[in-house]
Amino acid sequence: MKTTALLVALLPLALTACTQEKQNEISRSIQNWTGTDGVLDVYAGDKLVQRFIKIDKLSTAQGTNDSQPRPYRYGYGVVDANLNFKVDDGEKKVYFEFSDYSTSYVFYENYVK
Repeated sequence: MKTTALLVALLPLALTACTQEKQNEISRSIQNWTGTDGVLDVYAGDKLVQRFIKIDKLSTAQGTNDSQPRPYRYGYGVVDANLNFKVDDGEKKVYFEFSDYSTSYVFYENYVK
């Protein structure tokens, strides 16, 4: 019992000693373990043109030979054709990519349950 309490007390101190990138990596690993219900809205100007739901994470592409980050993100999600935040008959899980430079998007946790 005392060991658990000590570990819980020391965890915030250990995290502050980590770099920001390491903290983000730890956060993503916890998030991947607990799961999320992400939504990605893609816009053309001010018009919503595509919605993906049931996304567990978005990843940044890495170069094959140089391991450098590429200017696009990718993931897997269900196309929400009728924009109701729910998986309906006929809506399928797909792979998607979008550019960091030219795509207007918002990624957030599904608040409609």
